[in-house]
Order: sequence, then C-alpha cells, then structure tokens
Amino acid sequence: MRPPDDHRDGPRDECGVFGIYAPEGQDVDVARLTYFGLYALQHRGQESAGIATAPEHGQIVAFREQGLVSQVFKAEHVLRSLVGNLAIGHVRYSTTGSSHWENTQPIIRDDRRALALAHNGNLINAVELHSELRGDRVAFRSTSDSEIIAALLSRSRAEDIEDAVTEVMPRLQGAFSTVLMTDDRVVAFRDPHGLRPLSIGVIDVDGGQPIYCVASETCAFDLLGARFVRDVEPGEMVVLDRRGLRSRIVNGAGRRAFCLFEYIYFARPDSRMSGQRLQTTRGRMGEILWREAPVDADLVIAIPDSGNAAARGLARAANLPQDDGFIKNRYVARTFIQPGQQLRRNGLRLKFNPLPEVVAGRRLVVVDDSIVRGNTMPQIVAMLRDAGAAEIHLRISSPPIKHPCHYGIDMSTREEMVAHNRSVADVAELLGADSLHYLSLAGVYEAVGGDAAHHCDACFTGSYPLPGTEEATGKFALEAVELPVLR
Repeated sequence: MRPPDDHRDGPRDECGVFGIYAPEGQDVDVARLTYFGLYALQHRGQESAGIATAPEHGQIVAFREQGLVSQVFKAEHVLRSLVGNLAIGHVRYSTTGSSHWENTQPIIRDDRRALALAHNGNLINAVELHSELRGDRVAFRSTSDSEIIAALLSRSRAEDIEDAVTEVMPRLQGAFSTVLMTDDRVVAFRDPHGLRPLSIGVIDVDGGQPIYCVASETCAFDLLGARFVRDVEPGEMVVLDRRGLRSRIVNGAGRRAFCLFEYIYFARPDSRMSGQRLQTTRGRMGEILWREAPVDADLVIAIPDSGNAAARGLARAANLPQDDGFIKNRYVARTFIQPGQQLRRNGLRLKFNPLPEVVAGRRLVVVDDSIVRGNTMPQIVAMLRDAGAAEIHLRISSPPIKHPCHYGIDMSTREEMVAHNRSVADVAELLGADSLHYLSLAGVYEAVGGDAAHHCDACFTGSYPLPGTEEATGKFALEAVELPVLR
C-alpha cells in the first residue's frame, strides 16, 4: 500500500543488483565497492538494501535492512564485518512480495548448496513453481518470487552452480536479471527476453588480474572507476571467478523485449543502454515532442528532476528560453514524520516550491516524463496558476500509460491510471492544463533508435511479449513458512 503522503506519480522503481569478484591476493574491499555500486543504483529501489560477501571457500555472510543504502550501512563496523573477495548487493522496491524485512535481499539459501541471490524482475509462473516446491515440503522465509529462484538453485542436484543455472533457467518465466554467489564465484544471468537490464564492467589492475563486476546500470561502474565491457545477453549466464570472465548462452531463443520505459524513466540519465547515453536519448524525446506538438509559449520549465533532459531538448527545438519554475527539496526521499492535516493540504510543497518571479505572466510549456495516476499533476498545475502562470501546456515524453506491468515495475491498476478510458482532451481538463500532448510511441522509438520487435511497450499498448502474462496476474499469493536459522 502506498503511504498517504507519497507524492510520486510515476511508475515505482523496481530493483537494482550488483556483483563483484576480486581474485585472491588483491587488496580489495569488495563490500565497500558493492556499497558504492548500490549507492549509484539507489534510484532503482529505496525500500531496502543488502550486501552478501564471502572469502573464497568460506562462509557466506549478509547484512540487509529496510531503508536507503546510506541508512542501512551507516555504521562503519557493518561494512568492515563483510569480508571476503566476492560480493553481491541489492536495492529493492517491492513489486512481488510485500515491504517487510523478510523480503529484503540478498536472499541466502542452504539446501543442498549454500548461495546468496539478488533479483530484479518478476516471475509470471511464480505461483506454479511455489506450489511445486511446497509440495516437496520446501519452506520459505519470504513471500518474494526471488526466493523461488534461490530455492530451485540451492536444491538442484546438478554438480555445480553453473549446471544448476542451466537446469533452472528454462523453468523460469518472466523477467529475471539475477546475480548470485557461492563460496567461490559470482554468477549473473538474464531472462531470454532481456526485459530488465544487466551489464558487465571491469576494473583494470596494473600488473594484476582484472576485477570483473556486474550491475543493473552502467552508472554503477562510473562511480567505481570500472570500464563498461558489454551487456549480459538475453538468456546468457556470466561467471566471475579465479579464471576471470566466462559466459554461456543457456536459453537465448526468446523474442527480445527490453523494457522501453528504462529509456524514458527508470535508468539514470548518465547510464548507457543499447549503446547510447540516456541523457542524450531523453533530449531527443523532447525535440520530437516539440515537433509533434508546438504551441505559442514564452518559457519551458521541467518537473524536476524527471523532466529535465526532455525539457532541454524541447527548448532547443523550440528556440525558447528554459528556466527553473520549481525549486526541489532534494531531501524528501522518504519522510518518517507525517506533516499533519494542516500541512498535508500543501503536502506537495514538501517536494516542489514554484517560483512566481519566473512563471508569473508567462505562457509555460511544462515537461515531464510520464503521468500514471494523475494525482500530483493537478496540484502542480494549481501551484503554477497560483504563482501567476498565464497558460500551462503540458508535454509528456512518453505515450499515455494505460496498462500495468507484470515484469518487475509497480504500476497502478488500469482503473487507477488517469489515461484509462479517457481521451487526451479529457485528461488535460482533469489536470487543469490548457493543453496536453504525450510523445507518440513512434516518437519514442525514433528517439531510442529501436522498434517494437525488440522492446516491451506493453504499458502503453497492452501487448505483452510473453504468452500467459495477463492470465498470471492476480494469482500471486505466496505463503511464508519459517525456515531454521542457517548456520
């Protein structure tokens, strides 16, 4: 359930994963590198964070807690206690499984083999796999589909973890960009459709063996001084161990269906996806947005920070000035003190405060990347009106969102979506804007240099790339049964 004072209107960030292997003998603090990797991925999940480490052929240990990365690992002794030369990490926003400590990751299982696992995505056959495992008297601590993957791999009778992944991957349906670690290697694998991102980086060591890492986004590599190598291919398994980097295509026959919304919203603008820096891609979206819907206006402003890049592109194409119409309070990531009824009426001002000196008397083009529920945009429009704006023309750098995602993004139900069963004119009236234009789907594909045959655009079109997706939704209700404490 969303907190009553949660003013985010965009789709909820999903999860971020990170993994690293440092060859023995190198003086590398893998826990600290993982911490900074997760710090760079914080935008992908703000509910919990965790790190698991192990010395080669030693015991896996983990620390995970609810909160931001900086909150979970604020005590220096926590990171110092996570020793070893291999590690994985996770930041989470709950999509499948509720927001409780038991659903934090990395998950540790010790059935037939000990492992830790972190997962970004959703399984659409989770109920069937969970029922099968429960029928075999397998107990679960969590209600997350990620533990299903961990249990299948931990219980596998395959000789080693790579054979176990090869055995289990074809049984998983849905989105899964996953990292796991045993006591001697880190393994990363990605679903055959490549729905969620996963990339490989390397830290070059003078005179030594390179240190390989994997992450949900390339921005994590930049912070560590790592060099981007390539993306993990759909259906590929990548192994990081004492032999360096190895890979195997396990299940690569699926139709490629990379999430189109990663380009628009989820990934950080300094990340690279499909060979392009997203800041540039989002700027092109703004340029195309103006080409599709020019309007007589005086000034372009962005809804910070999500609309910044598209607003700059639109302003360039329109040859209009751009300015900051709002000042954003950058410390409202999560609030633990509720504002009370009197302040709640102005609750959005906790995050945004308009500047009358900038907007008064101006015909504004207001740019954002998406509208889902439409619960905050009317307040934003009203604040601009109160600040003296003469006209407000909304320009959104994505098509109307009309369908839920079942692959690892928390979106509203169709009935909650403001564009559901409404025309663009109806939505504009509801939001209080003088005009509204969404970027066309063709415009998005032009900006990213791709096409519908290689992407998932189901949240816009309702066309899900995986058979059985809609039939699976609504069935997910997993039961957690306490496991004995792992030794």
